[in-house]
Amino acid sequence: MSLALEKIEALAPDQASLAAAAKIRPGAWSLRALNDTSTFVWGECQGSGSTPYRVCIETADLGAKCSCPSRKFPCKHSLSLMLLLAKSPQSFQATSAIPDWVNDWAGRRRPARASKADVGDKPRASLDAAFEKPAAERSEKAEARAAQQRDRLRAQREEAILAGLDELDRWIEDRLTRGLAGFVADAPQQCRVLAQRMVDAKAPGLATWVDSLPSDILALPERMRSDAVIEALGSLHLLAQAYRRQDQLPEALRHDVRRLVGWTQERQALLDDTSALRISTTWTVIATHTEVQPDRLRRIESWLMGVQADTPIYAVLIDFVPVSTGAGGSSLLPGEVFSAELVFYPSAVPLRAILAKRGDPPPAMPVQAAPLDAALDAYDDLRAAQPWLGRWPMTVSGVTCHSYGADGLWLVNGKAGVPIAPRQQDEACVLASVSLRSITGIWDGRFFTAVVAETALGRWMRQ
Repeated sequence: MSLALEKIEALAPDQASLAAAAKIRPGAWSLRALNDTSTFVWGECQGSGSTPYRVCIETADLGAKCSCPSRKFPCKHSLSLMLLLAKSPQSFQATSAIPDWVNDWAGRRRPARASKADVGDKPRASLDAAFEKPAAERSEKAEARAAQQRDRLRAQREEAILAGLDELDRWIEDRLTRGLAGFVADAPQQCRVLAQRMVDAKAPGLATWVDSLPSDILALPERMRSDAVIEALGSLHLLAQAYRRQDQLPEALRHDVRRLVGWTQERQALLDDTSALRISTTWTVIATHTEVQPDRLRRIESWLMGVQADTPIYAVLIDFVPVSTGAGGSSLLPGEVFSAELVFYPSAVPLRAILAKRGDPPPAMPVQAAPLDAALDAYDDLRAAQPWLGRWPMTVSGVTCHSYGADGLWLVNGKAGVPIAPRQQDEACVLASVSLRSITGIWDGRFFTAVVAETALGRWMRQ
């Protein structure tokens, strides 16, 4: 089937949306499909985030839904998919299998038809205007001035960060001088003030870390809090010292230090970096996690496991969206399997990545799980290379899940043991009654959060 361009132009909320839709290249769509009766059309478009936006359209009334945070309706991704259907319907894959996320949307929507009056009241967008020749490029002098301005702002930010690190050192010294006995009680107020000063110092990464410190500490059992405070303050001090001496660090670790402080790398710059680590394989979504940060950004994590030479490899895709947009969680679903090329951010221990290309979902590949003691030794080696590592996925075999009364559930193999995260005790208790063939989870140095387990009774997945 095909659509009339005039109908799409009439649907566009404004000229800017139509122009933006026309500029989305067909190559940005890793998936374009429609069902056999051409009732529904859907696709996946790579946007500015690490995971593609999912778009679905009902052709009867051109009702559309997109997972992007845009408040315009239809958004540029929905309009782009309509334009592709109008211009090259043969490029869409016809299938009888409609994805669950399309069926879910179709079951909840109510078809809405715009009245002629509504269409006539708004200025009509035009594809001819969308392809008008852009304004002339800026002169070389203007480009040079812009480059000088960027360099000046960068130098000012470096100076502000160094001043902020001096203040961080004084704050840590003051906490140690006063003693840590009352730190937990006063931590929310103390950390909030320091976090704001880190924002003023243009170090947003440090600000988020400091702001979340009280909740991280209070989430631990009381017997572990004092040690956790000392470890956290030590890690902050180490990061401050590493930033001041970043020129002496290995290049990969230098990227880690700057990212932790708050410097970012744009998606396109990472894709254009020929030295960046790229891995193409079959990926399985093992877990998704969403949390609201103190800066009112929703952090959306999608944890992936791939296979290389029968050995598990891991990646995490992270998106940040303002809470005000209402965007919920990851567009990927736990258990979803797909082939893709991921590009990893420079790091001494690469983990965070972005999705560059996505292919058809192939069958899952077998994974060679490691013994628990070997996996813990590997984690220690990784943390030696990157001291602020924090959470890291691992897949282990040869373990059993035991309950030790007040100490809760543990995974053990006779040589080592790790406690199950306190918040997961009730959910994971079923694992204590079945034979485990392998289990994958996230280890943070203190607790193991189970996400997928292969048992004698079948697969268990975290809810």
